[in-house]
Amino acid sequence: SPLLTTLIKMKYTIIAALVASATAFTAPKVEIPSAVKAAVAGAAVTAGVAVSPAFAGDVGAGEQVFNANCAACHAGGQNVIMPEKTLEKDALEQYLAGGRNEKAVMTQVTNGKNAMPAFGGRLSDEDIANVASYVIATSEA
Repeated sequence: SPLLTTLIKMKYTIIAALVASATAFTAPKVEIPSAVKAAVAGAAVTAGVAVSPAFAGDVGAGEQVFNANCAACHAGGQNVIMPEKTLEKDALEQYLAGGRNEKAVMTQVTNGKNAMPAFGGRLSDEDIANVASYVIATSEA
């Protein structure tokens, strides 16, 4: 019927408008070149300012990566497959090959182990470094 056709067209028009308006408000990701980061760190050292980042990755960005890729099995720092192998400090020290540090987390996330799949082909090196920073930071709590 013509009324049904008109309603369907209106529905698609509204959906298209919503999608267009949503993408208009999406902020682009700004990447700071590593040369700029190095220059800032060098300037801080020259000026005598202590520069000692606690973590190599970005913990906030790591939380987003974790929530999107890891939380299904590791929500709340737990482990739904192997309950003893949590993301808590003591368990990471005991079970993580290489001990509780970002490099060891990055290795496990990249390569996988046992029931945990490898994320090396799915996540960028930066995302893996960020999620490793997040895991280590939250294991302190």
